[in-house]
Amino acid sequence: MKSQSGERAGPIELSKVPAVTISFWIIKILCTTLGETGGDTVTMSMKLGYLVGTAIFALVFIVFVSAQIYAKRFHPFLYWMTIITTTTVGTTMADFADRSLGMGYAGGSSTLLVLLLASLGLWYWTQGSVSVDTVNTPKVEMFYWVTIMFSQTLGTALGDWTADSEKIGYGGGVIVFSVLLIIVAACYFWTKISRTLLFWSAFILTRPLGAVIGDSLDKPRSEGGLNLSRYVASGVLIVLILACILIFPQKAGRHPQRAAG
Repeated sequence: MKSQSGERAGPIELSKVPAVTISFWIIKILCTTLGETGGDTVTMSMKLGYLVGTAIFALVFIVFVSAQIYAKRFHPFLYWMTIITTTTVGTTMADFADRSLGMGYAGGSSTLLVLLLASLGLWYWTQGSVSVDTVNTPKVEMFYWVTIMFSQTLGTALGDWTADSEKIGYGGGVIVFSVLLIIVAACYFWTKISRTLLFWSAFILTRPLGAVIGDSLDKPRSEGGLNLSRYVASGVLIVLILACILIFPQKAGRHPQRAAG
């Protein structure tokens, strides 16, 4: 049997991440939106600040990533909880860099882009692939989660930069990133562009989309938001995520192993 790259493959093994389906992207966008409202709840509503918020969520992130790596197989609730921790720590980390450290949106986004590319580059250099189909060993999982954490942080900075600095507002930001995702989807269905490249492009773009949706829910109406309570918005998003996990089939991705010879 041959893989998509044309190489001979052996028996199919299950990955420790979910199969990439429409439901995957729906839950991912909900998680990124929760990351925005949840992160802002701790740093702003609870008034703990960006540094303390980042420290709290970084610790939670480490705990869940460790549990995910230690797990022997794919567990839907554990996986999506780990995704949520990457979005919350990404939110507070980006805000800390942009605002507390004074790097600004351009400086913060540029730094995070370099870190993301470095993570992907090191992953590819050591493993020969950055495909999510290969996420079934502790070493690859570590690369996977570090890359996701950087992509979520970059996405937060891009979302804030687009909505605030470019003066297009949250509604405009939703349109911009939705259109970009539609373009990526079109490339998936009608071109032969690398599926791995398209996956990571979509994965990164869902984060700023979630950021601007999250901000549009809880920001004051004078700033273009709906002025909802961050606690309420976060609670509703949690219920929606749980419902999606229970309603939509959650299956592990499949990883074709290369055959010897």
